[in-house]
Amino acid sequence: MPTWGEILVEMHQNIRDDIVPYDQTRRRYLDQLFSLTGRNVIAYSSAWTLAGKHLGDPEGISVTDEDIQGLMEVVHGLDGDKLDLIIHSPGGSIEAAESFVSYLRIKFNDIRVIIPQAAMSAATMISCAANTIIMGEQSSIGPIDPQFILDTKLGRRMVPAQAIIDQFDLAKKESVDPEKLSVWMPILGQYGPALLVECDNTLKLSQELVESWIFQYMFDGKDAEKAKSIARYLADHKNFKTHSRHIDRAQAQSIGLKIQNMEDDPRLQDAILSVFHATTHTMDGTPAVKIIENHDGKAFIKNAGNTNA
Repeated sequence: MPTWGEILVEMHQNIRDDIVPYDQTRRRYLDQLFSLTGRNVIAYSSAWTLAGKHLGDPEGISVTDEDIQGLMEVVHGLDGDKLDLIIHSPGGSIEAAESFVSYLRIKFNDIRVIIPQAAMSAATMISCAANTIIMGEQSSIGPIDPQFILDTKLGRRMVPAQAIIDQFDLAKKESVDPEKLSVWMPILGQYGPALLVECDNTLKLSQELVESWIFQYMFDGKDAEKAKSIARYLADHKNFKTHSRHIDRAQAQSIGLKIQNMEDDPRLQDAILSVFHATTHTMDGTPAVKIIENHDGKAFIKNAGNTNA
């Protein structure tokens, strides 16, 4: 397997007219993965783990409704009902994740979600709609308690719904003291009047969706109690203390998710990680912050500054 560094060297050895062949390299490795498995391949990756790449634009790297346009572009023309979805994402909108899953499930009956590094939050939810999840020793999923993108005095921030509820509960308790109330007023003023209700509703929705997807797709309509137990565990903020807590493969297997070890098939592991490394280099060396692409070379690319290519 070419490593992250070896793929970077390969790209620079093939520079022509001062242009690094990011697209050609990435698409060649996507095609190699398809040739190995015979299954359709779609890579969905964002630049969220590249330091500073997405500052000030959380929506650019997140799961949003715009992704459906990207999926429509890369699903068009694909044959067969089997899909390998490579996903690297911090998550995003629950509603967008629901649309994401609904669209892919109309098109494909057998979906493997492949996590080369991390699929968090709403991306974990999407992963739970797979028939099976492929993870390596380095791979992680995360809690599914939802986040809200809020405009604050410090700029746009992604804030966990449960953290907002907990903060309101703390404010309610401490605001009995007039001196503390004056401290809380500017903080609470950042939130709209319906936010608490929205937080509660989205917390319930995330758990309900994941429970139904695990039951229907991963468990083939069997063991409803187990599906409910997994969804409840992933949705409970108290189990993780922070929305960004990583759940490794061993823990994901221990709670009952259907996980395949990436290392069980070295050729498959090499092909997956080569796609991932090539995609990471693309986002590190270009304005791209999100790439949705299939093995035929059709792509929907989100660039920094809200432009698509």
